[in-house]
Amino acid sequence: MKHLHLLYTLLFGVAVLLFFGGAYPHHLHYQEQYQLFLFDSTYVWDVVKLPGGMADLLGRFCTQFFLYAWVGALIIAILLSAVQLLTLRLVNSWASQTAERNSGWLYGLSFVPSFLLWLFLLDENALLGGVWAVLLTLLASWAFDRLPNGWTKRILLIAAVPLLYWMVGPVYVAFFLLQAMEADGEDRTKANYSWRRGVCLLLVVMPFVLSYILPVPASSLWFGIHYHRYPTAFPTLLWAATLSIFVIALIVRVSRKRANASKRNVATLASFVLVAIVMGGLVWKNCNFKAEKVMQYDFMARFQQWNRILETVAAEKPNNQIGVTVQNLALAMHGLLADHLFEYNQNGILGLLPDVERDATSPLPTAEAFYQLGMVNVAQRTVFEVQEAILDFQKSARCYKRLAETNLINGSYEVARKYLTALQKTLFYREWANETLTLLGNEKAIAKHPEYGRLRQFAYDEDFYFSDHVTPDMLESLYFSNTDNRLAFEYLKAYYMLTGDRESYAKLLLHVQEQ
Repeated sequence: MKHLHLLYTLLFGVAVLLFFGGAYPHHLHYQEQYQLFLFDSTYVWDVVKLPGGMADLLGRFCTQFFLYAWVGALIIAILLSAVQLLTLRLVNSWASQTAERNSGWLYGLSFVPSFLLWLFLLDENALLGGVWAVLLTLLASWAFDRLPNGWTKRILLIAAVPLLYWMVGPVYVAFFLLQAMEADGEDRTKANYSWRRGVCLLLVVMPFVLSYILPVPASSLWFGIHYHRYPTAFPTLLWAATLSIFVIALIVRVSRKRANASKRNVATLASFVLVAIVMGGLVWKNCNFKAEKVMQYDFMARFQQWNRILETVAAEKPNNQIGVTVQNLALAMHGLLADHLFEYNQNGILGLLPDVERDATSPLPTAEAFYQLGMVNVAQRTVFEVQEAILDFQKSARCYKRLAETNLINGSYEVARKYLTALQKTLFYREWANETLTLLGNEKAIAKHPEYGRLRQFAYDEDFYFSDHVTPDMLESLYFSNTDNRLAFEYLKAYYMLTGDRESYAKLLLHVQEQ
């Protein structure tokens, strides 16, 4: 029976791995790019000093590995499988004194919290700290469940309640609910009930008192600070996963159904299959594959995978704003934009350089186009605004890297040093930061750099006011100040073609012929 249980857990873990690694990888990349995990004591303290900080710190530590989707998928698979195994352990423990011990039909229930957490993680703004909070709560419940009943356990419980609240946040209420359930043989004296009421009072008083001490909204102390990127969003599925553990405990307690060994094996398989079909169907139904596609284009633009972009759009032409912007940038990087412009979906001139929106995704591909064109200051402003608009007030590894690059190109070396010094404290950007630091102030090395030297030459010669709308004058100034800027030439031709400005298009071609 034990090996059978492990087999089902392994199947579940493999399904999670394949889903996030194969079907949902760019949601993981999205998560990674909007945080900056630093191996720095000040950073660690700033995270753990708030309720739920330990779970949040562990979530952030794991999220940095989401830069590599399959590694991130493996981490999620391990975490969700661990939640299921701990739930199963507790189910067996709760049923140990009933006729339902090791009953097969209850086995499938142990997967419900993990599936609910899987549903929770489908949201790109759901943070991994929430999963860690549930896992740590289950670990604490399992540890306390192994302690003998008595005053020692009660004293430890009183000490554990505030500690666990500080570690995982309000999700810790599941720990208390499980401990408060009356176990068989436990005394039901008046003193026992008084002790329970005292613990309940501690649960209520703690967030209430902290609301007057900590600089965070009172609602966050009740529903969680680090569970979701949107501070005002209520993480419904996370709380559903948390409370489902208590519901499962109640079901086990009231169960009195018996089953022999042969029937248990059949019931175990049936319960696993039933839960897998129902909950798996919910997972698939709630997947946002449109957002995944948008994030894919953003990811490819981030790492300048121009060939891969062209292969992707050849197979399925994008019909969203970000996809069209990235598609046109890749075509222009290969010198194909003007010649093949109308072979692909367009969105008017907004398909070239769209107006910068106030959302978390679309400005970054647009900023990439600005950057490659040589509009370095515009790219820098856009990226800086994106970072400052991150709703949970984290910094962005992706934005830090680009801000370091734009300041280096502009000659603002001390500003660039600030970003590079921070990136030196990261795991995956440290090597790049160390290499880039050697360029600061080294004008010859920058001039020879294949990207920074080229973009420094393409920069505008004169200052001008940049509005939210890109005009042909901006592109003309960019190109005619340096006619080697072939990307600006491609964009300018495409702009004239999309607006139907034949006269300007003819003048541009005549100018090229006269050179």
